[in-house]
Amino acid sequence: MEDQNKDTITDERSITNDEVEVIDSANQETTESTETDSASTEELKTENEALKAEKDEVFNRLLRLQAEYDNFKKRSQKEKEAERKYKSQDLINELLPALDNFERALQVEVTEANASLFDGITMVYRQFQDALKSQGVEVIETEGKAFDPTLHHAVMQIEDEEIESNTVVEELQKGYLLKDRVIRPAMVKVNK
Repeated sequence: MEDQNKDTITDERSITNDEVEVIDSANQETTESTETDSASTEELKTENEALKAEKDEVFNRLLRLQAEYDNFKKRSQKEKEAERKYKSQDLINELLPALDNFERALQVEVTEANASLFDGITMVYRQFQDALKSQGVEVIETEGKAFDPTLHHAVMQIEDEEIESNTVVEELQKGYLLKDRVIRPAMVKVNK
């Protein structure tokens, strides 16, 4: 029995030594695992921050692209509206010299021989004016008005003390507006 007791005591000691070794190795593994987890956690934090920065950059780029697209749409819409509004400007610019010639033709002296021709020219001239008005063309007011460089083109100046300074004295060539745009400024004579 004594032998049995010795074996049991020895076994208990060996178990205790084994358990101590197992516990020590578990502590080492836990320490290693904790160090690995800390390094892994730091890497994950760094990667997470990098991904957040990249997401913010992509989001900001998306916002800028959206704003650029909205601006492009607005600009395109304005261009289309302006194109529709002033679509007849090129044609009107081509017709203005013909209108000027009609006005010169109407300044001829009317006789019995050319009365019917004069009436025909007058009718065509009125139709021309009506067509231009329907497109939004207006004649620029000149004589007696204050000189406006956006509407008038001064080609001559006179000095007359009876007339107020910077006033249009005479119209040399009619000017025209298409809606709110000057398509041809009026050529005028201005008092100094």
